[in-house]
Parts: sequence; C-alpha cells; structure tokens
Amino acid sequence: MKFIDEAKILVAAGDGGNGIASFRREKYEPEGGPDGGDGGHGGNVHCVADRNVNTLIEYRYARRFRARRGENGGSSDRYGKRGKDLTLRVPVGTVIADVDSKEVLADLDADGKKVLLAKGGRGGLGNVHFKSSVNRTPRQFTRGEAGEQRNLRLELRLLADVGLLGLPNAGKSTFLRAVSAARPKVADYPFTTIEPHLGVVRTDQDRSFVVADIPGLIDGAAEGAGLGIRFLKHLKRTRLLLHLVDLAPADPAADPVRAVQTVVRELQKYDPELAARPRWLIVNKVDLIPEDEREQRIADFLRACKADPTNSFRISAISGDGCRLLTQRLQDALDRLPQSPADVPAVTAHSWEDPCEKEPQP
Repeated sequence: MKFIDEAKILVAAGDGGNGIASFRREKYEPEGGPDGGDGGHGGNVHCVADRNVNTLIEYRYARRFRARRGENGGSSDRYGKRGKDLTLRVPVGTVIADVDSKEVLADLDADGKKVLLAKGGRGGLGNVHFKSSVNRTPRQFTRGEAGEQRNLRLELRLLADVGLLGLPNAGKSTFLRAVSAARPKVADYPFTTIEPHLGVVRTDQDRSFVVADIPGLIDGAAEGAGLGIRFLKHLKRTRLLLHLVDLAPADPAADPVRAVQTVVRELQKYDPELAARPRWLIVNKVDLIPEDEREQRIADFLRACKADPTNSFRISAISGDGCRLLTQRLQDALDRLPQSPADVPAVTAHSWEDPCEKEPQP
C-alpha cells in the first residue's frame, strides 16, 4: 500500500430536519390543537485514531465527507429521526488542523482517541412549540439549522522513540534491518528509502523501543531539495536521534565531517527545537576501513566533530557488529528520558551540534 502522510479534506455535518405545522383532525376533535413535531438533529462528524490504519491514502482520493441530515418532523407530535453520525478513522499520530484558521484541532496520539470535527445542525421546531393562550392555532415552525463545515488538513506523524538521521546511503535502512524485523529496501544507490519505515527493537523480554527511518537529507533540503525534509515531521515525536555517518564513502572526495555538518545545518533550519533534541553520533561501515588505520581514522573523525565520546558509537550495520551494544545503551537512555518528547531536555553542549560550526582546517 502506498504511504500517504498528508491529505486535505472537507467535512460537513448533517443539516437539521425541518419542523412542521400540523393540527389534529380526529372524529370528535375536528379542530384539535397543533401537533407538528420537531425535525431531527443532523449527524456529527467525528475522527478516531485506529492502530489498524497505517496511512492516509483513503483521504487522498475521497476528499468530501458528509454526515446524514436529520429527518423532518411529522404530524401527531412525531419527531424526525436524528441523522447518523460519521466517524473517520485515521492512523495513530495524526494531527488535524483547520485550513482556514490554522488552528490545530486535535493530536490523535493514542489508539481510540476521538475528536468532534463538525457538529450537526439542530432540528427545527414544530408548531406545537408556538401554542399559547392567545395563539391556539399557531402556523409557525422553524427550519433545521445547517451543519458545520470545515476544510481540514490531516498530517500523520509517526510515533517512535528513536529517529534515524543521515545523508543518503549512510546505512540507516541497513541498521534498521539489523536491529528489528523491519525490511526497508536496501541498495547501492542513493534514495533507496523514499518513505518512512518503523521497526520495533526488542532488547529483552519486557523492554523494547520503536525506531523511525526517513529518507536521507542532502544539502539544501530545507529549501526543498531531496526527500528527507518532507519527512522530518515524523521525527518530531522521537525522544532521541541517531545520526549515522558513513566513514568509508564510495566517493573518495566525500568528507564525513562535512556530511555531519550538512545534516545538522538542515535540521537546524527545519526546526531548532528538533535540532536541540539528544542526538548520538553513530560511525557506520567501520568494517570497510583497513584494520591498521581504523582506530586512527575514527579518533580523528570524532575529534574533528568534537563529538561526545559517551554518545558516540562505531558499528557495522551490514555485519551487525556493535549494534547489540548500541541498542542496549539506547534502551537504558530511553528508560531515563521523559515519555513525552516535549519534556526531553534540550542538548546544546557539544559543538558538533552547532550548524554554524566552521569546517576543520586541513
């Protein structure tokens, strides 16, 4: 199924049914009193988060959703039937905003969470309500009110504990395959990942966490280049970021230090708050570096990035070396961090996280 994470829709609640003017006409009461019933209320439009729904594709092609209208009132004090409510089901993590007012109406971040999007119109009144001592035969009645209408924007933000960052071909998808049962596409050319992927990492019988992989960032991503900036919103709910760097790029002219700075710079342009989230530097593909120069190259790289050694790890995602230790450390760190990303303290202590850092001089 195609992954769709944004959609614009129109929702319309049902109009209220009309009241009527009616009078009793019975054999022994040819001029009975008013008996016009009220119209039924229009149906409401609700939205509920459903963990069995994974994409917004249903709302990409069908964009208008309307609840049922209330039935008109009848004679003999018969009230019209209420219009049936309409419930839209969306993935957990969907944010709903009003297109016109820009107001965020709901953040459906839990399974079963429900919100009222549009309220149905009230039913009109029958003439029975207008009877008085001076008006025994009222012919007044009211029509039903129109239901609310709203233009809405649906935006899916995946729920994950850890987010993966890096340039294309940094090994993010390979890492996700190594530590979870997820199977994102892996190939030897850039942008093999064209949509986000989630993987559950189980560190022991009772503990696990979720990792989100997004397309790689490139220079100029904040201005629309590449794919990654479009999907960075999926990392907004994460509590910790893993920044993967290829220390043995296929292009000899590629500079891993500059690769780090590129990602940090684009992240800062996109969202400074996200850039300040705890972020670990992961040196990947170390198995491709000759053993006699491996330690020195890793040390020089970390020194050039001024990375925190306690939050820097070396791995080989393709062979799995170092991945087990990394996932254990991640689990311990996540156990200490607040559950809500908004409560995770910002980290600005290490200069490698500064997007304005000057490139190291040769």
